[in-house]
Amino acid sequence: MPGDLQLRLDTHGAEHRSAAISGEELAALQALADSVLVGRAGVRVFGHESIDHVLGPQGSVGRLAMAHLGEAAQPVRAILFDKTANNNWSVGWHQDRTIAVRERRDVPGFGPWSTKAGVVHVEPPFEIIAGMITIRVHIDDCGPDNAPLLIAPGSHRMGRIPAGEIAEIVRRLGHEACFAKPGDVWTYATSIIHASERAQTPRHRRVLQIDYASTTLPRGLEWLGVLH
Repeated sequence: MPGDLQLRLDTHGAEHRSAAISGEELAALQALADSVLVGRAGVRVFGHESIDHVLGPQGSVGRLAMAHLGEAAQPVRAILFDKTANNNWSVGWHQDRTIAVRERRDVPGFGPWSTKAGVVHVEPPFEIIAGMITIRVHIDDCGPDNAPLLIAPGSHRMGRIPAGEIAEIVRRLGHEACFAKPGDVWTYATSIIHASERAQTPRHRRVLQIDYASTTLPRGLEWLGVLH
């Protein structure tokens, strides 16, 4: 159940699909979440054979990514999130600007570098971010009281936005809440301005968030990836 505005990926930068994955795929994601989250707020997903078929070219999520990015689309980063009474946080308005890579290679236009949970990250030229999409697969209900993703419609078309200008752009563009039911999928431009508030009524709100890209990185840089 999206908000008042019927959002479209090309126009607004985000799009909702009800019951976009099969019951078998949802069960696989539920089993993965049950096994790896265990009270944690978030965990990076890498090399889990149980969901390769969901994210790969034959799965519902993989096919959706290819529909937007072409046959070269590949999952390059995936994180499972869960907001509960014990793990309830907010994220301010921002753009995602970094990618996860296998190792550091100094390439012009890439930087600064950082390491998060042992994974090397780098800020690439923004056109790489602008060519990516992010897919959020909802395992649980996500209504107005359970911290839905918030997006600023149209902000994905504005390029790299200085952090000091983001609040004014959100005020001008307004924002939409991305409500969902189990098995629903939200696809949004990775470059869109987005945020998330603390859950008003915290309970399980498990989401698998996957970044997809169709570009090859230059000069030996490699996406970390998600699949084997």
